[in-house]
Amino acid sequence: MAETAEVGLDRTQVKKAVQALQAFLKTKSTGDSLFLDDTQQISLLFTLWKIPPKAQTIRIPLPHGQRSDTEEVCLFTRDEPNMTSDQTIRFYKKLLAEKGVKNITEVIPYKVLRTEYKPHEAKRRLLSNFDMFLSDDRVRRLLPSHLGKHFYLRKREPLCVNMLSKNLARDISRVIQGSYLKVTNKGSCCMARIAHAGMTADEVTENVEAAFQTVSTKLRTKGPVIKLVHIKTQMSVALPLYTSNLNHLTALDEDQKVTETAKQEAAAKKLAKKTKKTEDVKKSEGTGEEIPQLVPMGTPSKKPKLETPKKKQLEKAPTTAGGKKGRKPQNKMNKKGGKGESKGKRRVPKLK
Repeated sequence: MAETAEVGLDRTQVKKAVQALQAFLKTKSTGDSLFLDDTQQISLLFTLWKIPPKAQTIRIPLPHGQRSDTEEVCLFTRDEPNMTSDQTIRFYKKLLAEKGVKNITEVIPYKVLRTEYKPHEAKRRLLSNFDMFLSDDRVRRLLPSHLGKHFYLRKREPLCVNMLSKNLARDISRVIQGSYLKVTNKGSCCMARIAHAGMTADEVTENVEAAFQTVSTKLRTKGPVIKLVHIKTQMSVALPLYTSNLNHLTALDEDQKVTETAKQEAAAKKLAKKTKKTEDVKKSEGTGEEIPQLVPMGTPSKKPKLETPKKKQLEKAPTTAGGKKGRKPQNKMNKKGGKGESKGKRRVPKLK
């Protein structure tokens, strides 16, 4: 929990800011009537003390609907088995009429989205034609690859609805008339839409209080996190509603000290384990115990291929020398000597 339940907004301060914002919008309106343009959105701007470690999406239920009846809502549904695309559209329109849902203006099955809205320009046109998108929770995970990046850059991705719910009208109205806050881990500011220009001051004030309470209780951070809260429209300045007490800085400092001490204790434990290992090694060396070491395994030396033929020749040599009868081993020296004797006994011709 980020804030305690006791921390809240000053109702008089909120009402004064809302009335000032209404006076500003009255000066900008074209006619004499107040809030002639119902499409003007009123939003809450939250400024946090520190950047959250993880991104989070917070659903905000509001006591008064923050969308006008003129806004168009598109619903992405799954493809019903044994039905064509037109039959699927008629089936879900009939289902919505039976359940009493009147806020949805268009039904698009998944097959139609995958085929007819495949080009980039078709996706841009779809994004500009509707103010809000809903999706059946059974096909929610399949939509990002077919919608494109512009839906997510402009924060217009579809919100999930359980089409098998018994109270379908109540669930859809809560999603449409409620709001949501996207808390990112890339900055300390986030904004949520909580009203429109056609609402009264009391309705806007109640929505502001409900949104502040839900955001302060659902933020996944420890200690006081909300620093400032402002109310504004798209073209107006931000009017302050809430300013955090400076005593929260001491609480934040204490949290940082606790985290630092926890890190130091973990580092000290690691050092203690390392020193213990080194002491055990020294003790084992002092007692003379052999420490098992990893020694690379030597491959057995192969016998040279030349040894086997030499052995065979040596073994076969005596058999060849006197093995067969009638053959004598030739002696080179005898051969040479014979040749020498033959050369020495030359016949000289006799003289008559």
